[in-house]
Order: sequence, then C-alpha cells, then structure tokens
Amino acid sequence: MRWKNGLGETAEIAIAPAGSALERFDWRISMARVEAAGPFSTFAGIDRTLTVLDGAGFRLAVDGQPVAELTPRSAPYSFPGDRAAEATLLAGAVTDLNVMTRRDRLWHHVGRVVTGARTSLALSGATALVVCAQGPVRVAAAGAVAGLGTLDTLLIDQPPVLLDVTAAAPGQLVVIEIHRR
Repeated sequence: MRWKNGLGETAEIAIAPAGSALERFDWRISMARVEAAGPFSTFAGIDRTLTVLDGAGFRLAVDGQPVAELTPRSAPYSFPGDRAAEATLLAGAVTDLNVMTRRDRLWHHVGRVVTGARTSLALSGATALVVCAQGPVRVAAAGAVAGLGTLDTLLIDQPPVLLDVTAAAPGQLVVIEIHRR
C-alpha cells in the first residue's frame, strides 16, 4: 500500500484489529523499501520503532531528538510517530521494519536476536511477532514447528511462550512484543 504521505510503498505484515484503517489500528507491523531521502509519515498518538533489515542504512532526524544512524547492525530505534521525522540514506536503498502501537492502549518492545545453533526465547505480552531478518531458522513451541526463511514472520497471539530456535548457520531475528497498558 502507499505510504500515508504518498512518497513510497509499504508491505503490511500484520495489523490489529484486522482490516483496520491507518487512523484506527491498535498496532501495525509493516516493511518498507526506502529509496530516497525524505520525510516520514506522521501518526498522531502512535509510538514507532524502526529496524533496518537491509541496505547500508540511513540517518533519521526526529524533531526534538538527536539524529540517529540506523543500520542493519544497530539497535531498533523508537520515537513518537506524531513528531516530524526525515531520513537521509547512507548509500542506496534500505528495507526497514516498522512497528507502531497506539500510545494510550499499548506499548511495544523490539529487539534484535542473533541466533546460533540453538537459541531460546521467552516471549510475553498480549501479542508477539518474530521476523526472520537472516535465515533460515526453525522455531518450535509447545509441539508446533515452523520454518522461517528470510523476511518470514511468525505471529504468536497467545504468549507467554518459550520458543526453541535452531539454525544451521548464524541468523538474526527481530522480536516484537506488544503489551496492553
């Protein structure tokens, strides 16, 4: 779908409630390809976290905050979605993961997890998502098993849960936990 500001496109991964309009969601996870410098869309009452998945990265200037450099190795970056924000690419296009939650109802935590041969993840919150930033990986929990390739996402709508992640080669996951206020 087109960005709210019309300057690019995003792939919506998940939204709640399902089928919500951009003005009405409680939470939304999406992936975008940023191909040029420019402003980000603003979202009143929304908290955002960006994680660079691919490309050299970009500098993000958010009104009232120091300029941040986001790369595929940097920590996820959180900021208020109702503040003006502008990106400057470091070198070429970037794919980023965008997590948004409605501030008065929810809060979220986003973290990068480097996987080895075997990794355990304890997830809590009302909802959790695991995005495979570099794979493949195998995820098992409570007798169920899922294979995730790069950019695949696993949605877990009944945490808490303990995930057992295995991989033949080092990989990377982005783990999102959404909590009620």
